[in-house]
Amino acid sequence: MPVKRGNAARVRTKALASDYTVSLHYDRRLYREDIAGSIAHARMLGRQGIISGDESKAIVGGLEKIRAEIESGKFLWRPELEDIHMNIEARLFDLIGDTAGKLHTARSRNDQVATDTRLYARARAEDTMRSLRGLQGTLLDCAEKNPSTLLPGYTHLQRAQPVLLAHHLLAYFEMFDRDARRFESARAAADVMPLGSGALAGLPYSIDRESVARELGFSAIASNSMDAVSDRDFLLDWLSAAAIAMMHVSRLAEEIVLWSSEEFGFVQLSDEYTTGSSIMPQKRNPDFAELARGKTGRVYGNLMAALTTLKGLPMTYNRDLQEDKERLFDTVDTLLPTLEITAGMLSGARFNEGRMRDAARRSYVLATDLADYLVRKGMPFREAHGVVADLTRTAMNRGKYLHDLSLADYRRASGLFAKDVLDINLEASIAARDTIGGTSPRRVADALKAARTRLKNARPREGGGLGAGDRSSTPASPPSGGEGG
Repeated sequence: MPVKRGNAARVRTKALASDYTVSLHYDRRLYREDIAGSIAHARMLGRQGIISGDESKAIVGGLEKIRAEIESGKFLWRPELEDIHMNIEARLFDLIGDTAGKLHTARSRNDQVATDTRLYARARAEDTMRSLRGLQGTLLDCAEKNPSTLLPGYTHLQRAQPVLLAHHLLAYFEMFDRDARRFESARAAADVMPLGSGALAGLPYSIDRESVARELGFSAIASNSMDAVSDRDFLLDWLSAAAIAMMHVSRLAEEIVLWSSEEFGFVQLSDEYTTGSSIMPQKRNPDFAELARGKTGRVYGNLMAALTTLKGLPMTYNRDLQEDKERLFDTVDTLLPTLEITAGMLSGARFNEGRMRDAARRSYVLATDLADYLVRKGMPFREAHGVVADLTRTAMNRGKYLHDLSLADYRRASGLFAKDVLDINLEASIAARDTIGGTSPRRVADALKAARTRLKNARPREGGGLGAGDRSSTPASPPSGGEGG
């Protein structure tokens, strides 16, 4: 019996050791990129006479058949072959025989996987830019439907000054605009081809990297083979951009959670984006916004995991880099649906104009306007600030708001107050903020028009697939461097 237990333990250990290095369960999603890179490589080998033209055609034909098999669901994945590369290569041997072995001439899995990952990151950056632009468009739609709706703006979650709802929504437009630009930079960082670097030192073959780069749509070629196979900075750029974008989504989601509560009542979400409680029939929980807020931590974690993986790696390729793809894939699978959900949630939301206005009216958001009034009468601002602070405390102690005070009340606070102080109201306060970037109706209308134009001009390229770059140009030299209640 002891011998049998020992044998069983050895079997389990062997199985564990075998499974430990397997990446096929997640890297198989790179099949499009892997096959596209292999096809471009095989064609180049044929053009350069490194393999014969017939061999090149046979390899390309076999790879195209494999791609069709994968997309039709007929491809038999073999975990014992560890990864996407060896599964495709093994099937190629089945289809065309020993000629398949010539595909890996002048190539290593090190530069192959780096190329696959860059192609994937580049395409998903384009997908993300499209989703961000779509979300921006939804924000503009909401703003344009509510051109005169006002509400209290907040600092420290305290009512501060009145603003237009459109102005508030345009703030998020700006956030997501910066996110889109960050993903444009992440796309550019990924748009450098490592293929042709070999394992780490370059290759002793007369390869044509420029033609491969053109076919794959790369605009630049990695200039140092050692850096090319070990560089994952482009992935960090992607994950960093995603983390910041999720932070912006989370801020918006937090406001939706607050605004949809009975305490605020500023917005009502459609039934499609709320859920009920298991025991409380009256509940309409903003679960989608809460999940968007919660998933932000997941994306942060992926960035930190990638940074931690990379921080201790010596040159050049190390198997630790196998960990990079799960971080990227999980972030893609989190960020893209979150952006779509957020846009859908906003498009079906109804803003409660009366409740927002009442929240502004039943507050002291005009205090700054009163201080500015005294400044225009010649009082230094710091002194005016103190006068209005005392006036505000007086109103609070009497259970009144500033607009409830009489002219006599104002004149007791300062002799500079005249009858026209009673003309200060929410609309006047908003209209007075008529500087560039301010919340006045004129400035917000101009900002909405400008935002529409920016959005139209910023539409990302269509496709998001392989070879999205200009195939006719020669690659440029790279720079040097629901549960619960």
